[in-house]
Amino acid sequence: MSIVSLKSEVGSKRADTWNQIKKHRSIYLFISPFFILFFVFGLFPIIFSLYLSFHAWDGLSPMRFIGFKNFQLLLTDTEFWDSVKNTFIIWLESTIPMLFFALVIAFFLNSAFVRLKGFWRFTFFLPNITSIVAEAVLFSVFFNTKFGIFNFILGKFGMHAIDWLDVNGWLQLAIAILVIWRWTGYNAIIYLAGLQAIPTDLYEAARIDGASTVQIFFRITIPLLRPIIFFTVIMSTIGGMQIFTEPQILTNGTGGPGLGGNTMVLYLYNQAFTNHLFGYGSAIGWALFIIILAFSLLNSLVINKIAKQ
Repeated sequence: MSIVSLKSEVGSKRADTWNQIKKHRSIYLFISPFFILFFVFGLFPIIFSLYLSFHAWDGLSPMRFIGFKNFQLLLTDTEFWDSVKNTFIIWLESTIPMLFFALVIAFFLNSAFVRLKGFWRFTFFLPNITSIVAEAVLFSVFFNTKFGIFNFILGKFGMHAIDWLDVNGWLQLAIAILVIWRWTGYNAIIYLAGLQAIPTDLYEAARIDGASTVQIFFRITIPLLRPIIFFTVIMSTIGGMQIFTEPQILTNGTGGPGLGGNTMVLYLYNQAFTNHLFGYGSAIGWALFIIILAFSLLNSLVINKIAKQ
């Protein structure tokens, strides 16, 4: 095939494409709002943040190209790596109990002896649709050292009050409790959907064979729910690495006296919108993306290896 014929063929395909677009322009017109909004509020900010990460900019003065200096600073910034450590600690303290409680709740909601299932589903899911800011403000009162309900309960058992929001370890646990409160019901509904897809014949056969509820849970329910569990672990990893509102409200945006609540996203926010280092904030955002991607891939490999055993 000659170059001339090849060019003519490409030109004819382009003409056919444009003819099809013109012919179905009304359809493209109806779906265009999604792509316009996605480009303006989704794709463009991502591309611009990558461009911005190679510049120094305070939001007002002209941008100044500095190459990889933002990323070099990131590698030696001890406060950033402390925020990474804080984020992983909070994720670990919240995700494992949250998914376990969600699985247990879903198992009992799927049981035949539970009454008012619709009411309990709504009750467990309610924290997820409630304003997270309102929940964080309420929990900040609960965790108050002098007047909080948690220390009041501890006092009734003869235990000393805990400085929940002033000590790093307790602050991280407080944030984890708030995350567990908010997302357990959401994951329970997902697990419940997976449980309802499991054939009831398997449970009936297991009970006829004399299997206990615990045996049914670990030998039938868990293996068949592995794809759902994998999904919730990945989504919890992505969400856990992006914790922002909970520590921002509980610590008034400071990360706490010892910076134990200074998560990666809170640190990004403070650098970009408090210190007006938008270029450095963009670099932190891309570092956060790489960390989430790497950790999600690691979770995937571990879960797949466990599933093959």
